[in-house]
Amino acid sequence: MSEIQMNEIRWKYADNRDVFRTVMDTGVPYLSFKALEDTGMVVNGFSTRMGGASTGKFATMNFSYRRQDDPAHVLENFTRMAKALDVRRDRMVVSWQTHTTNVRLVTEEDAGKGVIRERDYRDVDGLICGIPGITLVTFYADCVPLYFVDTKNRAIGLSHSGWRGTVNRMGQVTLNAMKEAFGTRSEDVTACIGPSICRDCFEVGEEVAEAFQEAFASKYWDNLYQPNGKPGKYQLDLWEANRIILKEAGIPSRQITTTNLCTKCNSQYLFSHRVCGEERGNLAAFLGLR
Repeated sequence: MSEIQMNEIRWKYADNRDVFRTVMDTGVPYLSFKALEDTGMVVNGFSTRMGGASTGKFATMNFSYRRQDDPAHVLENFTRMAKALDVRRDRMVVSWQTHTTNVRLVTEEDAGKGVIRERDYRDVDGLICGIPGITLVTFYADCVPLYFVDTKNRAIGLSHSGWRGTVNRMGQVTLNAMKEAFGTRSEDVTACIGPSICRDCFEVGEEVAEAFQEAFASKYWDNLYQPNGKPGKYQLDLWEANRIILKEAGIPSRQITTTNLCTKCNSQYLFSHRVCGEERGNLAAFLGLR
């Protein structure tokens, strides 16, 4: 997209809450959670489709080396995003997502893995870290990003939670990992549920609705999913499901921020699997301790 188009972004918000800031200072637009900025401890971001080097179906800001994009373009995208966030590209650490609830404790030895170095791990959908200057990176195209900042122990977590991860309570699993590694208490955590597919756009089959019925108390069912008039089809609310999980895990409601940006509703600016299928790039979430 051209610079003029980037300057004409018109987000379709689900409501009028003031959740995000759109940062465009370097020609690489990204979204930043105001609640995370307010901690004063972290740099955070969620990428858009704009400002990168990729072409064709990956245009222009794809962060996945696994989707047959030109590796030089992907590396350049990481370079540009690092500059936009004012972090070091070679100290980013990238997940290897397969819809698990596996969480990796990131160490100094992991710096650069998935960006400039091969990852020596697989099946990792969540990353936690307590090292300033390391930036965690996870990938999206409709699934839910979960951001965690332990403001007392200066630790962070970043997790990918699709419907499978949500049913298996990835948010709770990530908090448990942070508790074990850093002594994190839920009441000290600021959490954000990032841009992802909204309830109105997320149609699922009966087997998925049944999985959520089994995973959540009956008092939540009406708010989580509703029949949409098609046989065996439902509209599922991943935003609300993850909010419930974080609240039940002990994070105070006032410290949980839920997105009001849907990737499918904003597919002009954000990659959406429901719109593009496999013919697309991947967005990325970024979180690092200052």
